[in-house]
Amino acid sequence: MGHIPSQYLSNLEKYAYKSVDNSLITKHFLNPYWNWLITLCPSTVAPNTITLTGLLIVILNFLTLLFYDAEYLTLQRGAPSPPPNWLYFTWAIGLFAYQSLDAIDGKQARRTGMAGPLGEMFDHGCDALNTTLEVIMSLYALNLGRSWWTVAALIGTHANFYLTTWEEYHTGQLYLGVFSGPVEGILMIIAIYIFTGISGPSFWDRPLSSFFPFLSSIPFLSHIHLPSLPYFPSYSSPIPLSDLPLNVSFMVFSMFAVGFNIFTSYSNVRKATRSTQGSSSSHPLLYLLPFFGPLLLSLWLVQPSPEGSTLLYSPLFLPLICSWGLQFAHLVGKIILSHVTKMPFPVWDPVWLVTLAAVLELWLTRVFGVQPLIRFSSARTTVFVYATLVISLFEYARFCHKVIRDVTEHLGIACFTVRKKDEKGVWRKASEVGTVANGNTANGMDGVHEKRS
Repeated sequence: MGHIPSQYLSNLEKYAYKSVDNSLITKHFLNPYWNWLITLCPSTVAPNTITLTGLLIVILNFLTLLFYDAEYLTLQRGAPSPPPNWLYFTWAIGLFAYQSLDAIDGKQARRTGMAGPLGEMFDHGCDALNTTLEVIMSLYALNLGRSWWTVAALIGTHANFYLTTWEEYHTGQLYLGVFSGPVEGILMIIAIYIFTGISGPSFWDRPLSSFFPFLSSIPFLSHIHLPSLPYFPSYSSPIPLSDLPLNVSFMVFSMFAVGFNIFTSYSNVRKATRSTQGSSSSHPLLYLLPFFGPLLLSLWLVQPSPEGSTLLYSPLFLPLICSWGLQFAHLVGKIILSHVTKMPFPVWDPVWLVTLAAVLELWLTRVFGVQPLIRFSSARTTVFVYATLVISLFEYARFCHKVIRDVTEHLGIACFTVRKKDEKGVWRKASEVGTVANGNTANGMDGVHEKRS
């Protein structure tokens, strides 16, 4: 049985990709580079293979993090053998390679006649996974690691990604502003890796005033103290704004940028729904609720208290947030599938039952004093966290397999080779079949400057 209901499969052939990109960096610098880079790519390489290669490079970078510090301690929390500085340069190269490959996959799709909704969904799935992995690695490079800043960064970046996908579902086009995650956000993370490679992770713990001494002479910054932050033990006493650590300053700046993008997405959806006769501008807001499904996992981190979390400061923190990232990728994958097939917006994912069980136990223990089953011992907690990771990975992999199978069979287009089915159902080279064999000439994979990366 297919994953996509038969009545929606025909919408794949009607799908037309639309996007807006206002990035000046893309227009004046990156796009000329991408136009040159695509000339080096053989026409026998499938666009999705290019996208997947970029993701595999990022996964390789992530595996090097696990090799040197599997417990995600960071130098600040006493990692026994922190990664050598040169490793961060490989992360920068890997992320730049990912951005480059993710940008040219759409150009390759047009060259080979393989453009279509499959590429849009495949690209979106890789982007969702990359988002979580880069948050994990960039927060490690910032020397924050096991901290509430990592949790906050995941919530912020996931919210930005979700809102952009939610916006595309309701407006019919992807909008990238003058500052977006796929372009400027990735370049900023690359810069973080380079600076960490040069000076080490402790570089980011230095106060702003050590780089800009004049900040201490500005009354607004020197006299106003940031209040103590009970959830952030490193900042348990008031601190002048001028002495805010560089890594925390970067996080604050990032949150403002994410907040701006979220507001822009909401404004675009509100404008689009108001212009549609008979549509309510408040109805799409209900579709923001599914975002909190994967987010429920973060509630487990507050036990027994936010400042004394047994999970946040344990080796289980990394597998827990990886589970969170996989569930998030599954959710946005279902949204983009609904977008290209005109299916109803997805509001539920069965994998959340595992998360809900953990949250229900947490609530029963807190309110009624019920003896916990999952958190009865550290061994049970460990089994549950890793079981959640395995289930989340399995469900997401199963979703991807079913969707790829349904789309390739219906459109007669291969996923990882440049082939299409002819009128007799025989697989041939795409150039021999023509560009309209699959009933779709839409450009569904057209680089970072025209779609999410």
